[in-house]
Amino acid sequence: MTHATAVRAGAALAMRDLHKAFGEVRAVDGVDLTVSPGEVVALLGPNGAGKSTTVDMLLGLSTPDRGEVTVFGRTPRQAVAEGVVGAMLQSGALLDDATVAETVGLIAALHRRPLPVAEVLDRAGIADLADRRCTKLSGGQKQRVRFALALVCDPDLLVLDEPTVAMDVETRRQFWQSMRDYTSTGRTVLFATHYLEEAQDFADRVVLMRSGRVVADGSVARVRATVSGRTIRAVVPGARQAELAGYPGVRSAELRADQAVLTCSDSDAALRALLAAHPAAHDIEITALGLEDAFLALTGDDHR
Repeated sequence: MTHATAVRAGAALAMRDLHKAFGEVRAVDGVDLTVSPGEVVALLGPNGAGKSTTVDMLLGLSTPDRGEVTVFGRTPRQAVAEGVVGAMLQSGALLDDATVAETVGLIAALHRRPLPVAEVLDRAGIADLADRRCTKLSGGQKQRVRFALALVCDPDLLVLDEPTVAMDVETRRQFWQSMRDYTSTGRTVLFATHYLEEAQDFADRVVLMRSGRVVADGSVARVRATVSGRTIRAVVPGARQAELAGYPGVRSAELRADQAVLTCSDSDAALRALLAAHPAAHDIEITALGLEDAFLALTGDDHR
């Protein structure tokens, strides 16, 4: 057995040379991805990057044109049937006339070894909504119910598609607390999100997709490091934006009132030029580029 085969055999999920096309559109174009048990992985990318198609193939909802997907050594359909994987999808409809407890109980009845309904409601933080009909739920509450439905089978791998859409700040905080409790048991999570701060705060690893391919894969710090540079923020009385943009080491400059933001390839050279021209500049901050900067740079149309 080769090292790569051994890694895949012990993987929570493994995708090898995955391809999926819709007509002339290559939605997924050669994705290789291995996730180890216990990892929390954020899947990021702009609309049309191939995230949803990749998730669909992972869950057996779509068949790849080429390549293979395994979940704990099983085919996706086997993994779903055996309750190894649970999914929280945006498109998951709820029965309006059923209560939350009835809805969870209905899905539990479809599994071989479901968790008790009361325990699922408690884990998802919606025990107080047990007797409420789904038609009376807010958007954020419906998302929490979808989360409960994903937990019913007590899965080893949890797949979440934009899990906190429609949640307010407090509900989102409660949701991620529930997720921390879940992952503390060593479970594996793959979640797609547009909230970059969620990836930064909750993921062990970030996978960036663009045009059906993985363009970056690693820890938040590692992905940020792939886009070199820093940002200088300062109050610069009397400055002009065109002047700031022309300093050595400056990629771009923004100026609002006296507040300047310089995106730099060489922050040392830029700061020397700034202070030489504007010795009265103050409140200077230099920070590394964030995950959002890396995301824009690696998934933008001008990326090579």
